[in-house]
Amino acid sequence: MGFAHHSNYLKYFEMARIEWLNTIGFSYKKLEEDGIVMPVVATNLKFKTPAFFDDLLVVHLTLNELPRARVVFSYLITNELQKEVASGSTCLAFLNTKNNRPVRCPDTLMEVIQKLL
Repeated sequence: MGFAHHSNYLKYFEMARIEWLNTIGFSYKKLEEDGIVMPVVATNLKFKTPAFFDDLLVVHLTLNELPRARVVFSYLITNELQKEVASGSTCLAFLNTKNNRPVRCPDTLMEVIQKLL
């Protein structure tokens, strides 16, 4: 097998976001049940070193500011040699599923995030 396909990196970002939410005790599923979704509205991705099939990668996720009607996550992907493979960011909006209009970050999530920053 050769290089990891470039489209996989956004999947790595998504898996890191979901795992981060789970780690801080927040359920994305519950958020959806409450009528709010978080679609990705922008991405940025820079490749530094190729990743290969079977490489062990670590995704480091950072939240640099409190969310409002959107939240921005930064990512750094490293390999088992601690070499930077890629970096990037995603911007997600909070949307009400009934009318597809932006809403502020839910209080339940904001309270958890404020304890972390």
